[in-house]
Amino acid sequence: MASNQKLRDLEWLLQAFETESLNLHNISFYLSQPVSGCYQETENSMAINISSDCLEYFSLILIVLGPAKTSLLSLRNLEFHCVEWELEQVQNLGELLDSNLNIKQLVFMRNRFSEDCLSEFSDILKRNGAIKEVMFCESHIGTVGAIFLASALKVNESLEELQIWEDSIGSRGAEELSKMIEANSMLKLLTIFDSSSITATPLISAVLARNRGMEVHVWSGESGDKSSKVVEFTPQNTTLRIYKIDVSGACRVACALGMNSTVSSFDMTGVRLKSRWAKEFRWVLEQNRSLKEVTLSKTCLKDKGIVYVAAGLFKNRHLERLHLDGNWFSGVGLEHLLCPLSRFSALQCQANITVRSVTFGGSRTKIGRSGFAAILHMLTTNETLTRLAIVDDQSMRPDDFFRIFKSLEKNASLRCLSLQGCKGVRGERLLQAIMETLQINPWIEDIDLARTPLHNTGKADAIYHRLGQNGKPETEPENDLLKDMPLTEPKCCRVFFCGQEYAGKATLCNSISQNFSSPKLPYIEQVRTLVNPVEQAVRTVGMKIKTFKDEDTKISIWNLAGQHEFYSLHDLMFPGHGSASFFLIISSLFRKPSNREPKTPMEIEEDLQYWLRFIVSNSKRAVQQCMLPNVAVVLTHYDKVNQTSQNLEATVNSIQKLRDKFNGYVDFYPTVFTVDARSSASVSKLTHHIRKTSKTVLQRVPRVYQLCNDLIQILSDWRSENYNKPAMKWKEFAELCQVKVPPLRIRSRRDNKEKIETRRRAVATCLHHIGEVIYFDELGFLILDCEWFCGEVLSQLIKLEVRRQSSAESGFISRKELEKILRASLQSQIPGMGSKVFENLEANDLIKMMMKLELCYEQDPSDPNSLLLIPSILEEGRGKPQKWQLGGADCLYAGRHLQCDDSSHMFLTPGFFPRLQARFFPLSFTCRFMLLFRT
Repeated sequence: MASNQKLRDLEWLLQAFETESLNLHNISFYLSQPVSGCYQETENSMAINISSDCLEYFSLILIVLGPAKTSLLSLRNLEFHCVEWELEQVQNLGELLDSNLNIKQLVFMRNRFSEDCLSEFSDILKRNGAIKEVMFCESHIGTVGAIFLASALKVNESLEELQIWEDSIGSRGAEELSKMIEANSMLKLLTIFDSSSITATPLISAVLARNRGMEVHVWSGESGDKSSKVVEFTPQNTTLRIYKIDVSGACRVACALGMNSTVSSFDMTGVRLKSRWAKEFRWVLEQNRSLKEVTLSKTCLKDKGIVYVAAGLFKNRHLERLHLDGNWFSGVGLEHLLCPLSRFSALQCQANITVRSVTFGGSRTKIGRSGFAAILHMLTTNETLTRLAIVDDQSMRPDDFFRIFKSLEKNASLRCLSLQGCKGVRGERLLQAIMETLQINPWIEDIDLARTPLHNTGKADAIYHRLGQNGKPETEPENDLLKDMPLTEPKCCRVFFCGQEYAGKATLCNSISQNFSSPKLPYIEQVRTLVNPVEQAVRTVGMKIKTFKDEDTKISIWNLAGQHEFYSLHDLMFPGHGSASFFLIISSLFRKPSNREPKTPMEIEEDLQYWLRFIVSNSKRAVQQCMLPNVAVVLTHYDKVNQTSQNLEATVNSIQKLRDKFNGYVDFYPTVFTVDARSSASVSKLTHHIRKTSKTVLQRVPRVYQLCNDLIQILSDWRSENYNKPAMKWKEFAELCQVKVPPLRIRSRRDNKEKIETRRRAVATCLHHIGEVIYFDELGFLILDCEWFCGEVLSQLIKLEVRRQSSAESGFISRKELEKILRASLQSQIPGMGSKVFENLEANDLIKMMMKLELCYEQDPSDPNSLLLIPSILEEGRGKPQKWQLGGADCLYAGRHLQCDDSSHMFLTPGFFPRLQARFFPLSFTCRFMLLFRT
C-alpha cells in the first residue's frame, strides 16, 4: 500500500507533530507491519505503519498528539489496525481524547483488548462528550466488551453510532446492550454482526419498547454459513424488517410492538411462525396505533394463527395493508380473516373500516368452498377495501372467478384486483364476464393477470385496453343534465278511496279486486297476507294499498284510513306534481253496518263535503295542477235501502247541489254509484269506471321519465331478490342503477359523477311523485313499500303513548328517549311476527323521516341535542278537535280566528293544526296559545 507513496520515518513524524507543520483530519495506525514509517494518503490523511520492533513509537505518538496543538484541532477521525492494546496505551488514548474534543470517530480493526483495557475504554466513553462514532471490527471484544460498552453508554450522551462487526457478544452482552438502549436516547445507529442471530431479539425489542428513533442492523453468520441479515429497522421510513428469528424471539418482539409508535411497516416474510406468536400479535393489532402495513408472507401460518390475526382486526383502527400470501391456512382461516371486513345485515356496521389492501393465496393455501363463499360475501358487502390480491391459487375454478367478477359489478370501492399466477383464470366465459364487469363498474383501475392462462394466451390485452378506456373522461357535451332523458306516458295510476270509518272502503276494495282477477286480467296482490283476523272482522285500521294490473297499466288503490286519529296523515298521501290519480268518495247510507238506521241526507252531505273540501284544499297547494281533481261518489249498503225511500231521492238531490257548488274546483263524475260493497257483480260498473278513468287520466297528466317505467319493474325484482325488503338505502339504489340501468350508469372514473347523481335523484323524485316510492333527498333511503310505511310505521307513530313511557312534558321529548320509545313500540314482541321495522330502518332514520314529513320538529335546529316536539301526542286535541278549555268567570282568553279566504270550498285540513301548533310551541314554555279554528 505504501510502495507508491513517499515513506518517511517516524522521527520525522514526531518532529512534524512538535512543530505543528501538519494539518490532518484523519490518522490511521497500522501495527505489526514489516517496515515502520508514515506517508500521507491525501492532503489531510496520514497513514502510520509501526513494525513489531518499534511499538514504543505508538505510545510516543499518542503522547505527542495529546497536548492541544493548533495544527491538530482539525483532527476528526482515528483508525487503529491490528493493535494489541496495553493499559498504558489506552490511558494515552484517553488523554488524547480528553484534550482534543474535535475527534468524532474511532475505528478499531482487528484489535485486541484485555479486560482491563476494555474497562479503561469504558471509563473514557463515560467522561467523553465529543465522540460521535465508535466501530469495532474483528476485535473480539465478546460479552465482556459488550457489557463494558453498555455500562459506558448508559452515561454517555454524545455517541450516536455504535458498530460491532465480526464478533460474538453473546446473549448476555445483547441483554446488557438492550438495557443500555432503554436508558440511552442519543444513539442513532446500532450495527451488530454476530455469529449468532439470537443477539437480535433483545436489541430490537428494547428499541421498539422504548420507541427509540435508532437505526438497527443485525447480521449473523452461524456455523460458518454465509452471512445474512437478521433484523433491520430504519426509522427514516419507519420500516421494521425481520429476516430470521426463532419463535420465542418473535413473541418478544411482538410484545414490544404493542405500544410502539415508531414502526409503520412490519415485514416478517420468510420467518416461520406459529399460532403462539399469532396469539401475541393479536394483542399488537388491538393496541398498536402506528402500524399501517403488515407483511406475513411465507410464514407458514395455519388456520389457528390466522384466526388470531382476524380477531385482532376486529378492534384495529389503523392498519391499512395486510399481506398473508404463501401461508398454509385453509378456507376456515380465510373465512375468519374476511369476517371483520364484511357485513352480515343491512344495519350492521363493518367491524374494520381501515384495511384497504389484503393479499393471500399460494400453492399451500387451500381456499375451498367456505373460503370462496367468504370472498364473495366480502366483495358484496365491503365498502372500504381498495386492493385485493389472490396470488398463485391452485384451488379455485374458472366458474369461481366468474362469480367473483360478477360480484364486483356492485362494488364501488375496489380499485385494484391482482390474480397473479391463478390457474383458474381462463376461458372465454370468464373473459366475457370481466369485460361486462368493466362495462358496469368504472371504478376498477387495475386488474393484474400476470402468469395466468388468460394472460399467457394473449387474451388479457382486451381487458387492459378496456381499463384504459375507463380512465378516460366522457366526451359527451355537458348540456342540460336532464334534457336528454326521454319522456313517456306514465303507466301507473292511483285511486284514492276517501270516506269516514265504517263506510265499507276495505270491503269495496276486495270486491273490485275479484273483478280484476278474472282469467283475462292477471291479479297482482302486494298486500301483506298476514292479517289479524279480529281486525279483519271489526274494521280496517290504518292505510291499505292494493295493486292490480290492467293490460299494461298498473292501478293501485289507496284506502285512506277513516279513523279521526289518521286525518293528519292524509295530507302526506295527497298526490302532487301532476301525478296520475283520481278520487272515489265513499259514504255509507247507514250510520253503522250493524243496524238499519239510515243516515239523513244532511249527514251524507256533510261527509261528502268534508272530503271535497279536503281534495280542493290540497289541490290548491299542489305545485303543479295540470287538471282538476277527478272525483266520483259511491254510496254503499244500497242493498239495505227501500227502493221507494224518500231519503235516497233527497240524498241524490243534495249530491247534485254539491256538484254545482264545486263546479270549477273538481271534475265531478255525473253518475253516483250505489253498490253493495260485498258483491263483485254490484261493483262491476264501478270497476269499469276505474279502468276507463285510469286510462283517461294517464293520457292527460304530464309525461314522466321513461326510466321510471323501467325502474318500477327493476325495483320489484330487487325486492324479490332481497327478501321483499320494504326500504333500500341510497347507496343500494345507486348500485342498482349502475348495474341494471345503463342511462344512469357512471361509465368512466373521470365521468361527471354529479351529473349522474342528479339524474338518479330526478328519477327517484319522479317515482316519489307517481306514488311508487317515498323519497326525500336529505334522508339517504327510499321506501319501496308505501303501504308498509304508512300502515305499520306512520300509523303507529300517530298512536304513540309517549306520556306513559317517558317524562315528556307538553309534547317535548329528547332524541334518545324518542328512539327508545320507537324501538319499544314498533318492534314486535313475538318472534317472527310484526312489521320488523328496525330490520329495515334505524331509529335515527325514522326520526329524520318524521321531521321531513313534519310529524316531528326540533325546538332548536342549530342544536344537535335539541328537544323534539311531536304535535300528535299533545294531550289536548288527540283524537278530537281543538277547542277552548273553558274555566271559571275569572278566566280571560285571547286567541286568533283563522279561516281560508274561500272557506266554502276549502278548509285548514287536520294536518295543518299540529304544524301550526309546532310553530307556536318553541316560542315559550310558559305561555300557551289556544287557537280557535273554524272549518
